[in-house]
Amino acid sequence: MSSIVSPRRTDAPPLTAAFTASGVATAIATMVLTIVIVSFRPFQPAGAGAIEGGDIVNQLGFGSLGAFAMFALVTMANPARLRAIVGLPWIVLLCFFLISVGEAADPNAAFRAASFTLIGITAMATVLALPRDGDSFSTVLVVAGFLIVGLSYAGVILYPSVAIHGADGFEPEHSGLWRGAFSHKNIAAPVMACFSFAGIYLIRRHWRWSGYILLAMSMFFMVHTGSKTTAGLVPLSIMLVLLPGMIGMRLGTPLLFALAVVGTAFATLGIVFIEPLQQLAAHHFPELNYTGRTTVWAFAGEMIAKKPWFGYGYESFWRTPLVTGIGHAYDQGWDIRFIVHGHNGYIDIAVTMGLPALAVAAYVFLVAPLRDYMRIPLYKENVFLGDFFMMVVLFTALNAFLESFFFRRIDPVWMFFVFGVLGLRMVSRMVIHKNTG
Repeated sequence: MSSIVSPRRTDAPPLTAAFTASGVATAIATMVLTIVIVSFRPFQPAGAGAIEGGDIVNQLGFGSLGAFAMFALVTMANPARLRAIVGLPWIVLLCFFLISVGEAADPNAAFRAASFTLIGITAMATVLALPRDGDSFSTVLVVAGFLIVGLSYAGVILYPSVAIHGADGFEPEHSGLWRGAFSHKNIAAPVMACFSFAGIYLIRRHWRWSGYILLAMSMFFMVHTGSKTTAGLVPLSIMLVLLPGMIGMRLGTPLLFALAVVGTAFATLGIVFIEPLQQLAAHHFPELNYTGRTTVWAFAGEMIAKKPWFGYGYESFWRTPLVTGIGHAYDQGWDIRFIVHGHNGYIDIAVTMGLPALAVAAYVFLVAPLRDYMRIPLYKENVFLGDFFMMVVLFTALNAFLESFFFRRIDPVWMFFVFGVLGLRMVSRMVIHKNTG
C-alpha cells in the first residue's frame, strides 16, 4: 500500500529517540558522515592529510574510523539492507581497482593510498545501512548538514585567512572565493550543492524549517565559492530529477540523465577524440578549451593508447616522471608537467586502471543508477530518498567531466558520489518506512 496515506510530519523526532537502538545507529551514521566529509583536519588549504597522504592525524583517525564503521556494519546493520547495498558490479570494479594498485610504480605507497578509498566506501555504506527509516535519514542529513555547513560559515567569519582563498596562494585568481572547511573552492562548491539537494529532500518530507534553512545556507555558500560549473549544474540536476515527476512522467528522469551525460561527454571529450566534433568545435568555437583541459585530455588519450588494458597503475601517472619529464609546448593551455590529475574522472580511470575498467565503471556509475532509479517502488519515502540520491549522482557524474575525484581516497565529492550510487541501489531494493516508532 502506498505510504501516501501516512500523516504529515513537520518536526524532528523527540530527543528521547536518541536513546533507542535506532537512535544510537542514527547518531553513529551522523558522526561517520560528518567526519568523512570534513576529515579530522578541516581548514587545511594544502589539502587534508588523508587526501594527500601525509597527515598522521588523518591517517590514524580514518584508520580507526574504518574499523569502527566495519564493526557497526557487522553488529548494527540490517543484513538485508547491507545485501541491497553491495552488488557484484561493485565487486568487479573494486577488483580492477586493486589490480591498478598492484600495477602501480610503488605498490606499497599505492596500497596505503588505496586503503583510504576502501575506508571511505565502507564509511558511506555504513551511513546508508544504519538509519532505520526516513526520519532517521532526515536526522542524519539535518545534523551532519548543519554541522558541516555551519563549520564552513564559522571559518569564513572567524578564520577567513584559511576559509577564503587569498591572493598569495598558488591560484591568486581565486582570491576572495570561499572554500570553508575544505581545501579548495572546487570541493566546497559540490559539497554545498549536495547539501542543497538534502534541503530539498527535507522540505518534501515536511521537515520544512530545517530543509529551507539548509537549502538557503548551502546555496548562499555555493554562490560565494565562485564555481560556475556547480552553479550551472545544480539547477539542471534539480530540474531533470523533479520536473518529470511533477508532470506525471517520472521515468523520463533516466532518459534525461542519459541525454545529459551523453551530451556532456560529446561536448567535452568528444571535441578532443571524435574527429567530426573536433572540426565542428574548431570552426564554430575556436576558443573552447575548458581553460586548457582539452590539452590535458589529448595528452592523456595518447598515453592511454600505449597502455590500454590495465593503465599505469593507481597514482602512478600524474606527478610522476612519465609526465614531469616531458617537454613543454608554450602554446599549450596548461603546463602538463605540473598537472595533479586529468581534470576528468573518466579519463583518469582509463589512465590508471585501463579501458576495460572504464567500461565497468561506466556501467556501475552511470547505467546501474538509471536501472535502480526505474526500479524504485512508488512509496513516498522511497521516491523522496531516491530523488535525493539521483540529484547527487547526476550532479557529480556531470561534474566528473571537468574534475577528477573517482577513487581519490576520501575526497568529499567522491564520497557523496558513492553515497548516491549505493543509495539508489538500496532504495530500489528495500521499502523505506516513514518511521519505526
